Amino acid sequence: MLCQTCLTMEDKRPIRQSHVHSVRTSREELVNKIKNSKCLLENLTEHGFFSTEDAEIVMQFSTQSDRVRQILDLVESKGEEVSEYFISVLQRIPEAYFNLKPWLEEIHFEASEKILCLTVKNNDPVTVFSRKLKCELCCDVKYIKSYTEREEMMLQETYVNGIMELISAANENMGRMEDLSTLFDGNGVINEDGETIFVFGDAGMGKTLLIQKLQNMWAKGDHFCDIKFLFRFRCRTFSLFKKSTLITLEDLLFKYNCNPDHDPEEVYRYMLHFPETVLFTFDGFDEIHSDFDLNSIPEVSSPFTPTHPVVLLSQLLSGKLLKGSKKVLTARTANQVPRNIIRKKIMLRGFSTENLHAYTSLFFKEPEIHKRVIDHLKANHNFSSLCSIPLFCWIIFKSYEHFHSNNDFQEFSSSSVTLTDIFLLISEVYMNLSSNVFSLKGASRSQSETFKKGKDTLLSVGRLAYYGMEKSMFVFDHDAVTSVSISENDLKLGFLRTVKEYSELGDHSSFEFFHMTLQSFFTALFLVIDDKTSSAELLKYFSQCTYTVDRELANSPWSCICARRDIKGDPFKNNDHLQFINLFLCGLLSKPKQNLLKDVVHPSILKMKRKALKQKLYQSVKSHLKSLPRSPYLEYNRVHALTHFIWMARCICETQSEKVGKLAAKGICADYIKLSFCGASSSDCGAISFVLNHYHKKFALELDNNNINDYGVKELIPCFNKLTVIRLSVNQITDEGAKVLYEELIKYKVITFLGLYKNLITDFGARFIARIIEECPKLKRVKLGYNRFTEEGGTYIGHAIRKSTSVCDIGMWGNQIGDVGAHAFAEAIMNHPSLTHLSLACNGITTEGGKWIAEALQQNTSLKILWLTENKLTDEAAEHFANMIKVNKTLRHLWLLNNQITNDGAEVLSEALEHNTVMEEICLRGNPLSLGEHRPFEENSRIFCT
Repeated sequence: MLCQTCLTMEDKRPIRQSHVHSVRTSREELVNKIKNSKCLLENLTEHGFFSTEDAEIVMQFSTQSDRVRQILDLVESKGEEVSEYFISVLQRIPEAYFNLKPWLEEIHFEASEKILCLTVKNNDPVTVFSRKLKCELCCDVKYIKSYTEREEMMLQETYVNGIMELISAANENMGRMEDLSTLFDGNGVINEDGETIFVFGDAGMGKTLLIQKLQNMWAKGDHFCDIKFLFRFRCRTFSLFKKSTLITLEDLLFKYNCNPDHDPEEVYRYMLHFPETVLFTFDGFDEIHSDFDLNSIPEVSSPFTPTHPVVLLSQLLSGKLLKGSKKVLTARTANQVPRNIIRKKIMLRGFSTENLHAYTSLFFKEPEIHKRVIDHLKANHNFSSLCSIPLFCWIIFKSYEHFHSNNDFQEFSSSSVTLTDIFLLISEVYMNLSSNVFSLKGASRSQSETFKKGKDTLLSVGRLAYYGMEKSMFVFDHDAVTSVSISENDLKLGFLRTVKEYSELGDHSSFEFFHMTLQSFFTALFLVIDDKTSSAELLKYFSQCTYTVDRELANSPWSCICARRDIKGDPFKNNDHLQFINLFLCGLLSKPKQNLLKDVVHPSILKMKRKALKQKLYQSVKSHLKSLPRSPYLEYNRVHALTHFIWMARCICETQSEKVGKLAAKGICADYIKLSFCGASSSDCGAISFVLNHYHKKFALELDNNNINDYGVKELIPCFNKLTVIRLSVNQITDEGAKVLYEELIKYKVITFLGLYKNLITDFGARFIARIIEECPKLKRVKLGYNRFTEEGGTYIGHAIRKSTSVCDIGMWGNQIGDVGAHAFAEAIMNHPSLTHLSLACNGITTEGGKWIAEALQQNTSLKILWLTENKLTDEAAEHFANMIKVNKTLRHLWLLNNQITNDGAEVLSEALEHNTVMEEICLRGNPLSLGEHRPFEENSRIFCT
């Protein structure tokens, strides 16, 4: 007999319900919700539960509901085991029977081990379509095709991550994203309601390759396993749709991307129910050029309503359609994207030194060639700066590869290579590879001869590029290509590649330049070598690239970002491709290129165009520099230059004209040039240096929050003899850059302000910074916060400050110098004659380090402000600071926010203030204080607790 307890437990067990009964009692629900009878039939027949005749009987019925009813009749008649397997199929293929999940939970279904051992074949349309998408993507993204169809380089063997930086809503650096696999995690999220990962960067930074890598990772099944569908779109193709085109979201996904082979309605229904399983990639948001105002079109919230494709794109990004789906959107820097849709912002910064070396190793397999290229990069920082941009690096390496095969390295002997040079090189390479121009293998001809023989090709390709620029067109149909007399051989050169057809384009293939920057280059080349191009037509893009800035924003850190073209209407408009036309015009019409082009364009026409360009540059430089806002800063007259100034510097440098450089420098009526948040790259530093090197006085240069890295520091070398202020914060600078700064700054000893906040400098680099502090007698301000200094680096810098008699402001916020570093700083500030501002916040300093600093301050008569925020200081440290306050009559502000000081420590500090009438404030916010008890420290007006 069972005991009472056992009986009670037995009573509480769920009664196992008959599977036949579950099927019978839920018949109508099953009939209404089962939309896929094929999967059920295949599995039931596979294991012999249904005979071939049973399946044929089911398929005789014409409607889905009648087929399901017949299946249910057969399942019930065949008993418990068949019914159990039937329910198991419903449970194990959730893609097909997702709306039966509540029913399965309600009946508490758990299959027996015997049934679980039976396989279930998933041929549901959702799964089949997901497999098809992966299969197609695997084939399409296996090889790198972003720059040319002629390449046969496997993505896995060629792709190298560049610097991917997480950006805050305030456009500040939040750290790096090391790998694409973390793209959708919680790190770096700036808007929980946003659904779009926004990836941006300058031309050639590798946005398209990143998208291709992402697609490849998903297609191989290694990452993003929760995503079942990936739909890829290139935004420029949205411009191909006519104004009258109206399609549904289903059409956009299936007709213009990839179509399910079976039951598209079922697949679409699944997506609408589970949008979180869908990922969209939209590449090149700035390349959409629509002819209508999106604001005039009503919003679309129904996934079945036909509308224009651009509206569908807008509604997808905003979450009005398929809310919950994931989106990755790319665009060039400064393209306007609504903030409310962005979940994460990721800025591509190009190749670091390590990235570049990794890419070099992948590109050049032969050890001898690899070493030769690496040696050349190390010896030529101008070359390295250009190679830090992935597109330009690929062009240079491709050209290098070609000239090596012909035993001709002469093209790379120059120490100063311009952007025009590398585009001329790739043009020469492709022209030489054509059968029309280069027929004898291994032979070599001069660049001028190559261009002379290929003039007709250059004109026809250039004419197409110009035609596209005039119409904001980047994809060309067959009629556009034939209208400019481009031959089949011209199409095979590699400048143009085929585009996946859209029905809007007809039956013929369509084409695009392998990169938009190449289209800009050929546009400029056409304007230069076409005899019929007038001066007005040659220069018209300069007037289309003028910028305005809101005067209220002129002195804010966002003014560069807020600089905008003075246009209305098109929210997608971006004019970088027009700026590149101007830049290439300056390069092609420069004096060094006259010999190259003399056989392609008549010398008199070339002379006329050169003269017109020079005059235009003179006017542009003069008017632009006059209009820049100025303001007093420190002892300087500061001019806040905008992004357009960077473009002007690029153009001036591209001319390689000393005369133009001197003119530009002459127009700078200020001694402090602020270029923060302007998207300057390392190669831009060469252009800035080219202009400022002609400035006849000493000056200050602010380049905070750009992307100049170590190569950019090297590009600035010609300016260091005149630089009194150099601010390079948030710029990816490492120990190598710190070494360059040391080597150059101690030569001239004119530096007064060194800003290196939030870079990548370690303890090794701290040695160089320390030497600068020691050996530059005019240096007053040094900002080194948020680098990678530990106690070793802190000690080097502390000892250097001790030796300096000029330094007055030191910022070390956000390092990890600890108590050992704090001890070195304590020794530095003891009796220091000039130090007035010191920040050691967020440095892992405990009470021991606080004690050293407090005792040193008893002998200091210069320090006025001390930040010790976000350390580990306790009440014991507060006692030491209280003793210091009773003695020190110079310190005005003591910041102890976010430490571990309690009411007792606050009370001691409050009592000490009774003996000090000089101290203005002690800030204790963020400490574990118990407020509201009316303790004396709460009443003290000089102690801030909240």
